[in-house]
Amino acid sequence: MYQTKQKITLDFTKNHSIAELLGDRDKLIKIIEQEYNVDVFVLGNDIEIVGKNINVQKVVKLLNELTLQINIGQKIDTQRVGDSIKIMEDKSTLKPHEIFDDFITVNSGKKIKARTEGQKKYMEAIRNNTIVFSIGPAGTGKTYLALAMAAGSLIRNEIGRIILVKPVVEAGEKLGFLPGDIYDKINPYLRPLYDALYEMLNIETFQNYMDMGIIEVVPLAYMRGRTLNDSFIILDEAQNTSPEQMKMFLTRLGFGSKIVVTGDITQIDLPQEKKSGLIQVRDILDKISGIEFVYLTSKDVVRHSLVQKIVDAYKIYEEILVSENLKNGN
Repeated sequence: MYQTKQKITLDFTKNHSIAELLGDRDKLIKIIEQEYNVDVFVLGNDIEIVGKNINVQKVVKLLNELTLQINIGQKIDTQRVGDSIKIMEDKSTLKPHEIFDDFITVNSGKKIKARTEGQKKYMEAIRNNTIVFSIGPAGTGKTYLALAMAAGSLIRNEIGRIILVKPVVEAGEKLGFLPGDIYDKINPYLRPLYDALYEMLNIETFQNYMDMGIIEVVPLAYMRGRTLNDSFIILDEAQNTSPEQMKMFLTRLGFGSKIVVTGDITQIDLPQEKKSGLIQVRDILDKISGIEFVYLTSKDVVRHSLVQKIVDAYKIYEEILVSENLKNGN
């Protein structure tokens, strides 16, 4: 096997050492070696990379990027190295350090950062618009980042409350057998939202906000007739709204409020004869100033690497199915 060697000298400021790049017991360099099938040798600030030429060149660019991240004060760890590799392999228009520079400060100063170019654009869209629709597959951070933006706005006193809204599909059948009132019944469906807010606000603060009505959880059907001022309103799983429900929800917007609508149009649970309000709304509102549609893709998946592959595989399967149905005249 033909191998090439390349030696580079990394530029570290006096406040940083190459140990940050290597990681505890060289675990960060080992990730890079495994990902690109190269050998990395370190002597002082000199690094020698041995492997196939194309892989060596990629590792040189990656190491220079990670060194830059360290020198500008960004902390690197296994997640950050993995995200940097993914961003560079996806040939994003932004460099990893430019994406990681965007963050939301939540409870106790914790920073929640964009991990992909699409996520950075999503966060910017929320800052710059009154209504944002985020459409994309599972694992792209649609709901998590919306909650983080809401929590950050609440902490900075930019809004007075957070309203979490979710449609309940087939509510009479599925929820009727659960004990308690409507809020007890819908709580299991909202558990992912609660878990994220526990992390961002801590459990005690979250519970206090719930008790005071600063954070409110509302089934979509209960939104009718309300006008919400000074609020950050999140409609989750919006692919399961009807066109009528979507119109009703959007017209709840009051002064000083912001709306984020999230959904995955490939996972619609509505009866087959019903059209999704999230699909229809794109054709109605896409030209209105102050409203932005953000489309996240499998490149923005930040869960296990297999999730991105699963999303892509289903997309290919569904495209083939549609093509075959058209051929057969269905």
